[in-house]
Amino acid sequence: MLIRKICILGGSGFVGRTLANRLTPEEYQLRVLTRNRERRKDNLILLPTLDLIEADVHDPEQLRKNFSGCDAVINLVGILNERGRHGAGFRHVHVELARKVIEACRDTGIKRLLHMSALNADARLGPSHYLKTKGEAEDLVHAAAGHGIRVTSFRPSVIFGREDSFFNRFASLLKFAPVFPLACPQARFAPVYVGDVAEAFTRALTNPDSYGKRYNLCGPQVYTLLELVRTTARCAGMKRLIIPLPDSLSRLQAAVFDFVPGKPFSTDNYLSTRAASVCDRNDLVTLGITPVGIDAVVPQYLAHRFLRARYNLYRSRSRRNQYS
Repeated sequence: MLIRKICILGGSGFVGRTLANRLTPEEYQLRVLTRNRERRKDNLILLPTLDLIEADVHDPEQLRKNFSGCDAVINLVGILNERGRHGAGFRHVHVELARKVIEACRDTGIKRLLHMSALNADARLGPSHYLKTKGEAEDLVHAAAGHGIRVTSFRPSVIFGREDSFFNRFASLLKFAPVFPLACPQARFAPVYVGDVAEAFTRALTNPDSYGKRYNLCGPQVYTLLELVRTTARCAGMKRLIIPLPDSLSRLQAAVFDFVPGKPFSTDNYLSTRAASVCDRNDLVTLGITPVGIDAVVPQYLAHRFLRARYNLYRSRSRRNQYS
């Protein structure tokens, strides 16, 4: 299958930017859809083969318009929390969008679809709305094979990298909390590097052996959440007392945080941790990729972030002293 032009949904996000930068040297023509072009143009607008287009990906007509002329579609859209608590937000973003993408692919003759899912995605047995809807969406896109669409889905553990929402979020929380009560401390993860995820998408894109496959993507090591948060504090140069919470208090913290703006933690997140985010089979290896561990990447960007913050603080203080 000849693929030259690709439409990417979610291409202005953390994984999407990395993937766009990885695909550009391969001379693919990229069409990235975003809700707000001006806010998302950094790191993308300068890529020579990329068009950044403002569009509503939930509008079927706009999907058909932007899929037209493309050879493949990559759907990276997803959320970790919803505004409500009953699953409607997850269903809208994961399941309903997947259905619209499939229909738009059929209408425009797209024969290749790559889809971002998640480890433990399961429409029937997923312990959370997030994992249930991710599983339902995954099943939907694979069922599209009956319409001649060649589908590959990717099921990563938590993804890390310079602009991630995992280590960076914990670093921000730790910054303001000398004593840090940690929910679900024994939850298990195998963090996977964003560059490895982008490489997996790139290698699978034109590989017929990947058709119909659901690839599990993990890093080389398994950690508890407690170990990862302690690593975050150490890499950011912060001495913090991290207090592991028992299950009852973890659930209570999640229930309280359901009502905190931005939901740094939620009941749905708590339920997702009930399933270990680790790989029985790591398909990065199947794709010929040697997984990068957190020790090779995380210390660099966390240390740089906080050194820069300290430098800015010192500079602002020196300016105040200069003019006082």
